[in-house]
Amino acid sequence: MADNVQEEEARGPRRHERPPGMDDATVEALGLLSQALETTQRARGRLYDFHQLTGGADKTVGEAVHRLREAGHGEQADLVEREVQGTDVLPGMWTYQIVEAYDDGYHRRFTQVERQVRAALSDGRDHIAEAEMKQRRKTT
Repeated sequence: MADNVQEEEARGPRRHERPPGMDDATVEALGLLSQALETTQRARGRLYDFHQLTGGADKTVGEAVHRLREAGHGEQADLVEREVQGTDVLPGMWTYQIVEAYDDGYHRRFTQVERQVRAALSDGRDHIAEAEMKQRRKTT
């Protein structure tokens, strides 16, 4: 029951308020942890870019192989097809497997640990440092 109340408060109107007794050092540390997690979100997006760009390149390679054959360059088409088209980008892995490994491993673990730390130190509240910065910078 306490966890549900804690989660409700973390999502409610007090979501970004510093809990009573929380010191500046803790707010700063949680802000840094949050910033690091946000950076991993950006890295994750880059992995999806990598996945989609590499897949698009492989599709274009397939078209190049087709055109090389049409132009009478079967030996070169065979080389490109054998060595590049549809091959692993890392040993034993296509790009979707790299994305899955990141999502299922490091990123999931980091997300869970960040949530656990916030639950333990700030009643699950997030972006406390940013909310306080907003208040300090707010003009009337």
